[in-house]
Amino acid sequence: MIDHHRALIFAMVLTSACDGNMTDAELHAMGENIRFLPVFADFDTHKLPQVAQECTELLGDPDGLDAAIQMIKRSLPKSLRETAYMLACEVVAADRRATQEELRLLELLRHGLDVDRLTAAALERGARARYTVA
Repeated sequence: MIDHHRALIFAMVLTSACDGNMTDAELHAMGENIRFLPVFADFDTHKLPQVAQECTELLGDPDGLDAAIQMIKRSLPKSLRETAYMLACEVVAADRRATQEELRLLELLRHGLDVDRLTAAALERGARARYTVA
């Protein structure tokens, strides 16, 4: 099991990496979330590269994606599972366009973390609203 910081970061890294292209906008969104959200208040940001590397190494395994999602689920209480899903949605929304791989990853994450459809829809809409330009 990993700590809740790692689990939340894993959710963001999985989402960003799923289409093979970690964009500057996605990396910026992850950094902003880690720097400013209260759930990360006691996280040492100097550990971020190491945590991201742990996640990418896990993804190198044949069952790495499933293992990562299960690890995230086991490491988080229900309320933080919704937070993990929200963070993943923010990473997708940061580019202002979602790839099919990102949408599929969100679906796998939603099911894997047992986030109900109505809650997921609200979190998705909130993330889109945050990154919408007039």
